[in-house]
Parts: sequence; structure tokens; C-alpha cells
Amino acid sequence: MKRDELAELLRRAASLTEDGDILVVGSQAILGSFAEEKLPDRAVLSREVDLVFLRDPDRRKADLVNAIIGEMSPHDAEWGTYAEGVHRDTVILPSGWKQRVVTWHRQPSSPRFLEKHDLCASKLARGAQKDLDFVGVLVDAGLVDPAIILARVELLQADAPVVRATVERARAFIGRGRHEQTSVARQVDPLTDA
Repeated sequence: MKRDELAELLRRAASLTEDGDILVVGSQAILGSFAEEKLPDRAVLSREVDLVFLRDPDRRKADLVNAIIGEMSPHDAEWGTYAEGVHRDTVILPSGWKQRVVTWHRQPSSPRFLEKHDLCASKLARGAQKDLDFVGVLVDAGLVDPAIILARVELLQADAPVVRATVERARAFIGRGRHEQTSVARQVDPLTDA
């Protein structure tokens, strides 16, 4: 996904819901910190952008986005990209994330993007293979600092077992050679290996 494609999805989501107060989570949040040409190709492979409406207690806005510009929608068929509305409660974030968000000012929305280290902490908490690979690609490219990721992981707002497992995932990136970091992260999953 490119920034222009992301901006169009954000514009459409804000227009559909009459709410531009959007938080971009998931891998495409990295486009808030870096233009696509500064990122490794593997970091921007996804066709999907995950959007959280900060005022959506009943998920109506998220559901509307999913129905109109979500996967297999006419927008997806025409442009090859889509939005997924997600509820804030489904995303594990570190304390203080609100003070670190990155913003754009493109009307009609004023989206916020997870800061790059908060994004990596969230991806490691999720723990799917594609999430570990995503973090590994950013670490390998020198775009994020593993020590800062570890510090953010320790601030995750989650149950203790989830935080402990995520800390172990984050430690896999500390003190390793650039090539080793991604392969080690692929092998470490304390929730299944414990």
C-alpha cells in the first residue's frame, strides 16, 4: 500500500462515518512515520489498513467501513486495497501510546498513526508469524530500535502472561546480528513453546 492509497481509504472512511477521528493500527500504521519509498517492500505488502474509530462504542462505524470499503467490496475490486474497521478493545497497546501518535492533516480526516515502536510492541503482542516478520523487517532495516520496542512491550496493557510472552519475543531482537534477528523471532513464541 502507498500513502496516497491509504489517504484515499481514510478519506472514504471519514466521509462514510462522518467521523475523521481515526487511529490507524496494524502494519500500515508505519506509513504515518515513513513514506513507502523509505520502507522495505515487505513492510508495505498488505492491501489492508486497520482503522479504529475512537468514538465507536457500538462498532457501527467499524461495521459500516467493513461493509462499504472492506475486503471484497467494490472499492477493493477497483483499487486493490481495503479498510477493516476494528474495535479499540481488540488492539493491545502500551501505556502512553496516545501521547506518541503520529498525525497527518489531510481533510476530511485527521488520522492518527501508532508510533513505530508502539506499533511493533502491538504486533509482537499479537504474535502471529506475519507480525513477527513485520517487526523483523523493520529491525533489519534499522528503522526501529529493539531496545525501545522492549521498553514499550513492558508497558503493554495486557494480562501478565501475554506481557511475559511478548517480552520474550522482543528480547529475540536484542543483541543479535541483523540477519539473525528475523530468523530468531520466527523461532520464538513463548505462548506455544512454554
